[in-house]
Amino acid sequence: MPPRKKAASSADSKMFVLDTNVLLHDPTSLFRFEEHDICLPMFVLEELDDKKKGMTEVARNARQASRFLDEIVSDAPHKIEEGISLQSENHKNSTGRLFLQTEFIKNELPANMSQGKADNAILAVVMHLQRTQPKRAVILVSKDINMRIKARALGLEAQDYFNDKVLEDSDLLYSGVMQLPEDFWDRHGKNMKSWQKDGHTYYQVSGPLCAAFFTNQFVYKEDDTPFYAVVLEQNDKTATLRTLTDFTHSKNNVWGIAARNREQNFVLNLLMNPEIDFVTLLGQAGTGKTLLTLAAGLLQTLETKLYSEIIITRVTVPVGEDIGFLPGTEEEKMTPWMGALEDNLDVLNKSDEEGGDWGRAATRDLIRSRVKVKSLNFMRGRTFLNKYLIIDEAQNLTPKQMKTLVTRAGPGTKVVCMGNIAQIDTPYLTEGSSGLTYVVDRFKGWEHGGHVTLMRGERSRLADHAAEVL
Repeated sequence: MPPRKKAASSADSKMFVLDTNVLLHDPTSLFRFEEHDICLPMFVLEELDDKKKGMTEVARNARQASRFLDEIVSDAPHKIEEGISLQSENHKNSTGRLFLQTEFIKNELPANMSQGKADNAILAVVMHLQRTQPKRAVILVSKDINMRIKARALGLEAQDYFNDKVLEDSDLLYSGVMQLPEDFWDRHGKNMKSWQKDGHTYYQVSGPLCAAFFTNQFVYKEDDTPFYAVVLEQNDKTATLRTLTDFTHSKNNVWGIAARNREQNFVLNLLMNPEIDFVTLLGQAGTGKTLLTLAAGLLQTLETKLYSEIIITRVTVPVGEDIGFLPGTEEEKMTPWMGALEDNLDVLNKSDEEGGDWGRAATRDLIRSRVKVKSLNFMRGRTFLNKYLIIDEAQNLTPKQMKTLVTRAGPGTKVVCMGNIAQIDTPYLTEGSSGLTYVVDRFKGWEHGGHVTLMRGERSRLADHAAEVL
């Protein structure tokens, strides 16, 4: 290696060999390794070339990765063998270098491993680098579990690509709810101010717990006098709490639906608050995410006319075998994916007993005229004005897709994302790297956003028991 490379290796910089699936998952991964160097085997470049055709997310990422590589290589004033600097105006933290495979590597692998396979060719490059640079850590980075297992079986170091992981453990994810300790009022009641406004009671408290609060976080205390409130403002020493509207009472029902538990009450307080533009809901099957969201949407669209229409979209990832192409318009193609919408509309429509069958049919037609089902594929470039946008099954979105969707919101639009991060059907996405986990973590504490993790299922005793034991 040239002298300048030796200087770099002595500074404990590592050499990361990237598998193709890392670039297809995140094209910006080229700039995520800071002071460490990156090597791309020739097979990775060939696989990028094979994947670039089409309109899928993978093809788009392949083209973007190729464009990044073109910018890096075309700016290089010296030989490729010496490595090309990754640092630029937009990527100042990337102080490492990019190495491309420039020589043919022969007979590095055991004889029983097929030589023509792309995975094995990449492993051969890792082995070659490890042999030629024994004092340096050479690490394979791949999203493919089997590839990492093969690498370790050959005595090579291999890692998953973690840069897009929001959390190592999903149990650490912000829940949006905090239980207050028994001695909360004793420790935070000194110099407390309290006042009433618009049917709510406000408390300004000071104490050590205030620093742990987030804006729009729900706090509760269940003892002889239950206390439920939301944090309106907070800093290190003080916080302002406001009591909630009690949606568990039938007089405050939302389109005939009353909250059945504490978390559902918190959810309806978020959904019915016009100051909240972005709501995220997490919870297992049957906790009421879709029903509560639709009920709040219908009330604010048809009765208070706060929004002009409800738009529902979801990721079309099949659980079993794909049923193939579907005929019809965009709405008709999306209908089979929207069984949850139909089921919930049936429940919401049953509350209209006075009008009989004719009244229910008329109400259903009115509701259907205000509820639009859209495909994710046609969202780019759109702007939604005064809409109530529901993103269902959001756990199957990547952070990039989530950004594309949430940035569609124009003035007066409310976005509700809901899902269950324990039910991810998209390849390469985990609980830690899901777009839903990403937005929950990034939006916590924003004054116009709120989050609740629903704990208790309300679908049926069968569904609750199945969720626990299966």
